[in-house]
Amino acid sequence: MSYKTGEIPLNQQELVDEYFMEYRAMLLAVAAYLDRMDRSEMNAEDDFRVKAFRASLQELTSDETGRVERIQMLLSDNDTTLMDERDVQGAYGAFNPESRTPATEEVS
Repeated sequence: MSYKTGEIPLNQQELVDEYFMEYRAMLLAVAAYLDRMDRSEMNAEDDFRVKAFRASLQELTSDETGRVERIQMLLSDNDTTLMDERDVQGAYGAFNPESRTPATEEVS
């Protein structure tokens, strides 16, 4: 049997039967992280990673297809500056607008 591009070989019931427990565990892990954040001292609400994480959670509830791409972009650093010219070498998991200039802006 051949499949069209973008077609999933499993139907929804098969997907639920196969993967529900795995994704249930991931959702519980996210909920536990959010509960720990709620119980901790509030001092990171303006952190770019927290903002990107919360925006990603909003995308999860969207009814539009393409959630993966939109969330990937929220959790990606779009800075194309060469690594040896950057201020840091480590990854942060999201774009920090205060530390670098995004590739879409003109650098003067």
